Amino acid sequence: MFELKIDDARYWKTCVDSIVSLIDEGSFNITKEGISLKAMDPSGISMVSFSMPNKAFSKYELDKTATVGLNLENLSKILASSRNNEQLVMKESGNKFSIEFIGANSRRRYKLPMIDVKKDADKEPKVEFDAHVELKSDSLKEILKDATLLSTYIGFKTEKDSFLVLAKGDAGELEEEHMNNAEVVKKITVSKSSSATFNLDYLDRMISASPPNSSINLSIKTEEPIKIEYKIGDASVTYYLAPYMES
Repeated sequence: MFELKIDDARYWKTCVDSIVSLIDEGSFNITKEGISLKAMDPSGISMVSFSMPNKAFSKYELDKTATVGLNLENLSKILASSRNNEQLVMKESGNKFSIEFIGANSRRRYKLPMIDVKKDADKEPKVEFDAHVELKSDSLKEILKDATLLSTYIGFKTEKDSFLVLAKGDAGELEEEHMNNAEVVKKITVSKSSSATFNLDYLDRMISASPPNSSINLSIKTEEPIKIEYKIGDASVTYYLAPYMES
């Protein structure tokens, strides 16, 4: 049995949105340290790894390690009904997952069936990345928006002190260059020049839940999966996306 309480229900909605952007269902592992989830998307080209420490909860009671499989789309829809200043309590209730919203003068409770989810991804890809780029989340969203005007794919290229963005389609070509410690890029660390191309739709979905005015870290190696990391409060989310290889 477990009972978890979060003082801001909408915060948990943002956390779940970072996962449901890629997968429809998944299993949360609940341990004494906190909650985690790892899963591949149905296409098998991307992966999400989410973790949230127990300190992020105002109440964290757990008898023993638990695994909770849920339809995340349904969970996200229910969490979307949260209102300002509502608390959230999640607990096991029979074979159901109970979600209770607590307001100043009201309570409402939903129960979702717990489901068997096919085996999650065990391990994150092991890549020795050659470049790391820290960007402002709002800026990266604008960069992707620029690229979608011309293409469904985006290329990232790193040099010693610069981060290049490339997009090409029938309508034209885009090239953006951002220097180290500038308004968009906070930090570039490059041990070797790198370049790779990725699906724009997947990237857009991955960063959609990143908080405004926060940082996003990209780790890049030529023709290897990109690693994308950011924080949502105390929670951490990491994605991997395989590169697009022209046939």
